[in-house]
Amino acid sequence: MKIMAKTLDIADRGVLLNRIDARNIGVVEGDRLQVMNHANDRSVTAHVDTTGSMIEVGVIGIYGHTHCALGVQDGAEVEVWEAPKPASLELIKKKMDGNPITRDETRVIVNDIVNDTLSLPELSAYVTATYINGMSMDEIEDLTVAMVETGSSLSFPTRPIVDKHSIGGVPGNKISLLIVPIIAASGLKIPKTSSRAITGAAGTADLMEVLAPVEFSAEEVQAMTDKVGGVIVWGGSTNIAPADDRIIVVEYPFKIDARGQMLASVMAKKYAVGANLVVIDIPVGRTTKIPDVAEGRKLAREFIELGERLKMRVECAITYGDAPVGHTIGPALEVKEALRVLEGDAEPQSLVQKSLSLAGVLLEMAGKAARGHGYEMAGELLSSGKALAKFRQIIEVQGGDPTVTAESVPLGKHTFVVNAPESGYVVELNNRSLVSLARLAGAPQDHGAGIELHAKPGERVDKGQPIFTIYADRAWRLKLAMEEGRRLMPVLVEGMLLDRVPSEYQFG
Repeated sequence: MKIMAKTLDIADRGVLLNRIDARNIGVVEGDRLQVMNHANDRSVTAHVDTTGSMIEVGVIGIYGHTHCALGVQDGAEVEVWEAPKPASLELIKKKMDGNPITRDETRVIVNDIVNDTLSLPELSAYVTATYINGMSMDEIEDLTVAMVETGSSLSFPTRPIVDKHSIGGVPGNKISLLIVPIIAASGLKIPKTSSRAITGAAGTADLMEVLAPVEFSAEEVQAMTDKVGGVIVWGGSTNIAPADDRIIVVEYPFKIDARGQMLASVMAKKYAVGANLVVIDIPVGRTTKIPDVAEGRKLAREFIELGERLKMRVECAITYGDAPVGHTIGPALEVKEALRVLEGDAEPQSLVQKSLSLAGVLLEMAGKAARGHGYEMAGELLSSGKALAKFRQIIEVQGGDPTVTAESVPLGKHTFVVNAPESGYVVELNNRSLVSLARLAGAPQDHGAGIELHAKPGERVDKGQPIFTIYADRAWRLKLAMEEGRRLMPVLVEGMLLDRVPSEYQFG
């Protein structure tokens, strides 16, 4: 059937048909059409949406991605016919039924994800199936390899290439802003591709974006790493393991991070940048992704096994996750705190110690420091100012201002201070509630939004003393966070006497 094209400014790979035309072609909502532009011999498969009024009979509305692929002009004639469903749908159904899928089958699914052949509901079905039914280590390895094969890769002439990754789950985990310049200052190469926030208030890419652009091609990432030794960029722009970023879009609304998908996601990106020495940060705690040390050790063994299958040496650091790292949560707040440490501040100790510990592991793995002396070497690179100088080079090569200082980083102009309701000790910080507050305040989209903690567990506070401050770029966002904060109570202050038993005198 021939029909007239009309471009629609919708960022998707699909088309919109009047229901009468859809009926004549023999398709319904969710089916696929093959669209042929005979003017340039380009053909595209597109998902079908239907309408009774937005598009008139005899016209096909073409969404942005499909329009770019077809190169068709408004008013031009295109030919359309029903397209078959992709083979990957049957394979996804196979996984939904709890059956394992092979390497070749995984390749088919990942290719369809990367090529936008699957609609969002179909991709959601795949993510849900792997979340509910789990994945074997063979399936995880197959997914990792397929993710790498369907994207760009880096190739450095010399080794080692080192990298680190945190599985997330603990707020304020800004350690990459210290680890990357420390490692690069030692003479090692560390091409750090990072994620934006999925469930948290700021991913590493969100932090770095406060200081410099983070969207680069794989070729640009390699060139910048060769020049200054390291980068901190957003992996979603590099075409490195592109299937992962499409999967993240589906995971985001549900705040899920399926175990098998997480392993494949992390290791595919490390494998694709050419890393052969990797340290994985696994925070454990009641409100993190991993509840206890035993579960953390199990995940560590899985990372190490997957690394062995990929010919990568992996070590894992199981870290304390019951409280935020440092005192800040949110892009600009975390950047300011990290810069202060790079500029010579010895606090907060949680940030300094965790950063030096993981940097030390990498230095020992690479042979830069003897076993047991990596922490000391990392500390010297930090205290000498070499890490700060290297970080300024990284900022500059990525197009940022290398003269930036901690004091020059702007924060949200709207603030609210939460004071202690009574005298006592901070006995608990609820990570999930703190992240929820920071997100309600606008993080990570609003760089100036977030939370600054003035007291952490074990510290005594007096009634009326500030315990945390909420920052927001917009007044209505601050109001929203304040209202929710009263319900969540993310910081618990108690006296040392919690209860008295019996509570009353009892007389016989």
